[in-house]
Amino acid sequence: MPPLLLSVRIDPNSGFCFGVIYAIQMAEDLLDEQGYLYCLGDIVHNDEEVHRLQQRGLRIICHERLAELRDEAVLIRAHGEPPSTYKLALENNLTLIDASCPVVLKLQNRIKTSFDKREQIFIYGKHGHAEVLGLLGQTGGKAVVFENLAELMTHELPSALTLYSQTTKSTASFYNIKNELESRGYQVNANDTICRQVSNRDKDLRRFAAQFDQIAFVSGTKSSNGKVLYQVCKDTNPDTHFISNVDDIDRAWFQPGQSVGICGATSTPMWLMEQVREALVGL
Repeated sequence: MPPLLLSVRIDPNSGFCFGVIYAIQMAEDLLDEQGYLYCLGDIVHNDEEVHRLQQRGLRIICHERLAELRDEAVLIRAHGEPPSTYKLALENNLTLIDASCPVVLKLQNRIKTSFDKREQIFIYGKHGHAEVLGLLGQTGGKAVVFENLAELMTHELPSALTLYSQTTKSTASFYNIKNELESRGYQVNANDTICRQVSNRDKDLRRFAAQFDQIAFVSGTKSSNGKVLYQVCKDTNPDTHFISNVDDIDRAWFQPGQSVGICGATSTPMWLMEQVREALVGL
């Protein structure tokens, strides 16, 4: 079979955000020191990167396992945790190595302040997502989480409400929800807490995706941010393919001599995008 001779380039703006870089660097430093480290939940929503770190000694545990653990160090990932996790750590003599993203911590504090003021809090985010659970914990589970406007309108809404968002949601969607609520007569105290390192990638990705015949979007299937950014690419360039690892690549997607752009989520490691590039060049 003759080679396809694809022209392949990686988006220089794709890959880990600073919060994920910080958490992984902290984990690697501790693994170098002690050979193993407990981490509460997947350190990042990318199976390939989690597997790499597990091979180095990272031990992923759930909250049930955390409750059984004593006298150990446990890494808190960038997504953050609810107050109950810190309380449990004190009871079990656990040392928490807190790699919570500063943007997430700021959001947690703002939600706690709103809750203490007895505001009616609504959080635009994904049900069950690690970050959202941490945010919900600031309100003792009393805030309302919703994934879209239709779901929000199934609730009996107060005339005045406080609106927050998971940090990795679409800025445009957040403001569409705010504007729609206001057009229906609700008083909305909207707090735009979306991470600009994530939201600014929309514009960069649209420019990048428009330059190529095909796009290989590399992301873990668990990444909320990955789903959003993949759709951004797909809307700009319909020939966009979602790839979790090199095994997902299908030669039939490509024509000889085509240009291919590789980009990814804020949870996608650069080494994985480089592997995809090597695989595409070798087709």
